Amino acid sequence: MSTSNLLQMLIALLVVLALIGLLALLARRLGFTAQTTIGKAGSDKRRLHIVEVLPVDAKRRLVLLRCDQKEHLIMLGAERDLLIQEDINTPPAHHSDQMKDPQ
Repeated sequence: MSTSNLLQMLIALLVVLALIGLLALLARRLGFTAQTTIGKAGSDKRRLHIVEVLPVDAKRRLVLLRCDQKEHLIMLGAERDLLIQEDINTPPAHHSDQMKDPQ
């Protein structure tokens, strides 16, 4: 393999990576990516929060949502979604920054 062929392949690889990055940026700008409020600044002004996500298996996960001081447990899956429990009262010391280590 000659040096010119190697240089051509490297340049082609860089062009392809640049195009992938450009398409990802364009997709984000046009809103094709999922928007979440986990850990974002100003998310405390929103009514809906994702409290916790727990994977059950490769296709399903449990999601605990909080809306207006009530929590709802749902299971999201590939074929269907299932409401497991609704209107769960939020514990008073629910936030991790409010719970202190007893040591």
